[in-house]
Amino acid sequence: MRKNEPFILSLKEYKNLFEKLYSSLCLFANKYLDNLELSRDIVQDVFIKIWEDKIEFNDENTIKSYLYTSVKNRCLDYLKSKHHKSLEYYSINEIERLETEHFFLREIVVAEASSLIENAINTLPNRCAQIIRLSIKDFTNAQIAEELNISINTVKAQKKIAYKKLKPLLRDYFILIAFIFDTPS
Repeated sequence: MRKNEPFILSLKEYKNLFEKLYSSLCLFANKYLDNLELSRDIVQDVFIKIWEDKIEFNDENTIKSYLYTSVKNRCLDYLKSKHHKSLEYYSINEIERLETEHFFLREIVVAEASSLIENAINTLPNRCAQIIRLSIKDFTNAQIAEELNISINTVKAQKKIAYKKLKPLLRDYFILIAFIFDTPS
């Protein structure tokens, strides 16, 4: 990405940005909406707006900030809409909590960290990746073994391999990841 002077994304930059941030933005939107399909629609709408309106940016951080803020605002607009209110009720307190800067910033960090972790897991051999994903979902070693039809010792050995490979990939992000798992929502 370019820096210092305002620019409009080229098609290649736009595609790279979409591939890089789409999943994280969908997870982020889903924290507001608790509806993955709707979250995807909103994120796609934001990307379409950038392209159609040829919005200018100063650098990559400006783009990320714009995307997260736009997705948040679209989610809040939807939650406040008559259509949504007729389908589901959110209390005023719940909407106010979703509008706070604390919630917004925490969910950005969660979405970015989730993306980092998923990218690291994708570098693992298939079986290791399956085991780690189940482990993240709080499956016990016995449950993982049963789910994948393998022995508990195989689960333990594959986890050991996975941790050994993930540790150097995620070492620089340890504090960020610890913050996420240690901070109440």
